[in-house]
Amino acid sequence: MKHTISVQVEDKPGALARISTMFARRGFNIDSLAVGPTERSGVSCITLRVDCEQHSLEQIEKQIHKLVNVLRVTELVPGEAVERELLLLKVAAAADKRADLIASAAALGGRTLDLGADAVVFELTGTPEELDSFQELARPHGIQELIRTGRIGMSRPSTRRTSRRLSAIN
Repeated sequence: MKHTISVQVEDKPGALARISTMFARRGFNIDSLAVGPTERSGVSCITLRVDCEQHSLEQIEKQIHKLVNVLRVTELVPGEAVERELLLLKVAAAADKRADLIASAAALGGRTLDLGADAVVFELTGTPEELDSFQELARPHGIQELIRTGRIGMSRPSTRRTSRRLSAIN
């Protein structure tokens, strides 16, 4: 089962390396990884997507908890969290085919970033499933280049149990 884990860490050199090395040493693959600043100065959020059983997730949490600079570990529970990715996609598109692609991107909240003689660059932000759908829609036109960020997320304010807090130090 896939799990999204949010790890708040002190913004210090080596914090990300220690976490990713811990996963590698234990044979867990990280499906998605994103790192960025938070609302607190000196604190970063590392969002990881891993495929493991619940028991393994608990072991991962214990190991992450032991690492230097880790402040909090939280599982983002599906349905109780908002999760997004960013997609940049360059698609081969002749002038007569562009209107359909541009309309499809706009319907999903995407933007056209650049138009070339034979290609279009799109930016879409959405759920991983929405981005997968647009990729498949664009595939017959010829995807020239594609890049996606790792998944990021936070708990919803509208749910009572907003996330499963795995551990915290403070």
